[in-house]
Amino acid sequence: MWYWHECKVKSAKFKMVGRCHFAFIILNFTFAFLAGCALFAPREEVSLKQATVEELTALLSQREAAIQTMKGLFSAKVRGGIIPIASRVEGALYYRRPNAMRLRGFTAVGSELFEFVQADDQFRLRLPTMGRVLSGSPSDMSEMGKLARPFQLSVWAMGGVLGTGTIAKNETVALVEEGNRYRLEVFGPSPNGAQLMRRRLWFERQTLLVVREDRLTESGAVEATIQYEDFRTIGEAEAVSSAGDGLLLRPFKILLEDGKGQGSVQVTFHEMIPNQPLKATDLGQV
Repeated sequence: MWYWHECKVKSAKFKMVGRCHFAFIILNFTFAFLAGCALFAPREEVSLKQATVEELTALLSQREAAIQTMKGLFSAKVRGGIIPIASRVEGALYYRRPNAMRLRGFTAVGSELFEFVQADDQFRLRLPTMGRVLSGSPSDMSEMGKLARPFQLSVWAMGGVLGTGTIAKNETVALVEEGNRYRLEVFGPSPNGAQLMRRRLWFERQTLLVVREDRLTESGAVEATIQYEDFRTIGEAEAVSSAGDGLLLRPFKILLEDGKGQGSVQVTFHEMIPNQPLKATDLGQV
């Protein structure tokens, strides 16, 4: 009897352990099955907008018209000596449509590094640390010497914030579809009258925002590559949309790579105030 009772107890324990092991196996199988379902679940399709070359060209014009004035504060990190006067700049931007712009640069402790003023077809560059004042036409900055390059690049980079990279009347465009981006190729007249590719603009197709721009030389080489990131809503859009949804969006981070290998600039905006009245002193004098 004692032996039979012990066997029954052992049998009961064995059955209990067996049931626990079976339940554990079923539980693991269930988790594995659910994980497999999640792993192989179909991904949500990314909605890509369709646009024609005429629509993208019109969008650039709308974004340019949306900014009448602009005030902004930014920081710039410079690598490779592209700006020989400093490696880090704290700056202020003032702009009034269509082409009046003033850039001021300071050290981290507030000492003025430069003042660049451009209006119509004239510019003036004041360099307090060097005791120099240079002036001339933006189309010919040869008088600026080594300083011409960084300030030309700076003007191009700010164009992505201000929306000034519209298509001119003497320019033609072609549209190329590249997966989740559109590439707009911009051609302009050369001195001999032939149409040469001057710029390439990449539109991200989910938002139709310009996220990259290449500036080209007459030989077709890349003179500069500019990337636009961290788009944020600024101000209030009254009747003009940046992305078709009534919002005025601008990039707060700009990455500029010099095509000649002379360095790079990263511009990070801290504040942008669009379409507020500017004083005459804000824009300076050429």
